[in-house]
Amino acid sequence: MPGRLVSRTWPYDPARDAPSRYRRACNYDVHIPDELATVPVRLDGGLGGLVSDAEQALRELNDTGGAALAPLARLLLRTESIASSKVEGMQLGVRELARAEAKAESGIGPGTTALEVLANIDAMVLAVEAAAEADRFGEAEVCAIHRRLLERAPQRHIAGRIRDTQNWIGGNDYTPCGADFVPPPPEEVGRLLADLCDAINDDVLSPLVQAALVHAQFETIHPFDDGNGRTGRALVHVVLRRRGLVPHFVPPISVVFAGARDRYIAALTRFRASDEEGVSAWIEHFAAATLRAAHLARTYVAAVNELQDRWRAQLRAQPRVPRADAVAWALIDLLPAHPMISAPVAAAVTERAKSRVYEAIEQLVAAGVLLPLSSGQRNRWWEAAGLLDLIAQLEGGHQPSDDPVTPGL
Repeated sequence: MPGRLVSRTWPYDPARDAPSRYRRACNYDVHIPDELATVPVRLDGGLGGLVSDAEQALRELNDTGGAALAPLARLLLRTESIASSKVEGMQLGVRELARAEAKAESGIGPGTTALEVLANIDAMVLAVEAAAEADRFGEAEVCAIHRRLLERAPQRHIAGRIRDTQNWIGGNDYTPCGADFVPPPPEEVGRLLADLCDAINDDVLSPLVQAALVHAQFETIHPFDDGNGRTGRALVHVVLRRRGLVPHFVPPISVVFAGARDRYIAALTRFRASDEEGVSAWIEHFAAATLRAAHLARTYVAAVNELQDRWRAQLRAQPRVPRADAVAWALIDLLPAHPMISAPVAAAVTERAKSRVYEAIEQLVAAGVLLPLSSGQRNRWWEAAGLLDLIAQLEGGHQPSDDPVTPGL
């Protein structure tokens, strides 16, 4: 990314709560990127073809229909959010997170890490469904995504607040001297963030190139004290949704990034080099990741549809087949968005009476579609058979297995 390095001095502070060597004055370089509006973007034939292929793959993914379009879209959005958290080192097992999500939907507080991952899902939903629809996307929308991300985290005091101090990546906890990367100083952030929002609202570049540059520039600015990576990856989907490329399904790009985290970080680092090759190399990395993510998503949309067809066949094979308008059929349509579900949640999403919902759950348990997770009468949840195995494979970046393992209880 074209820009400049500016040398600065970190002041001596005898009162700093740090080992003595970190109280001394030291020199460091801050990176001040050029505004996106001035960055020359040149795509050779090969790179232009890759970008075109990735955008076409996104269109084909979003042309996928089916009776359960909205639940499948939420499943992919959920997967993207979880993988974005995984890039930052937040690891939760698929079933552990699904249980936490079911608890949250039932009004029961999950653990701290689960809360942060679930907040990332909320932030991604806000990004693609609300912020992306704003007439003009600006700093307020960026802050709203960040606020949603951190409002339930231990760092909630910084949620939605642009930093007013110097931050850095790597090195030590006391000074930016020796850091791997030092973003622009706080007095530059407002100007650079305004330029970034102008770029989000523009439509000169292709959607994919625009999203790639917006994400990398945001990570370079690093406008918040924490949560920049997850916010920056949400902005990818803001751009793609605003440009009309992903009206239904977001590609789980973070699944690819998380699976090759070192290459992702290396590509971002090279982007910050002051040459056009670094910009082109980043666009190539981003486009290749998007292409793979789109193909992976399309495969899983088909796999989940096939799983739902098996569930319907299992229900039809029961001695007493439910009527066509029965709640059980509606629940099968909605289960991709709720891999673990409780009766109150089922009643809310189907908008049916609880008595009918409990009857449907009994029918689906008898058919082997829902697996009970407890034997008590209170706070009961059920797991959609086979679905979490598919989700685990998707989150791992693997192709779906033809013979999913029977889920453990």
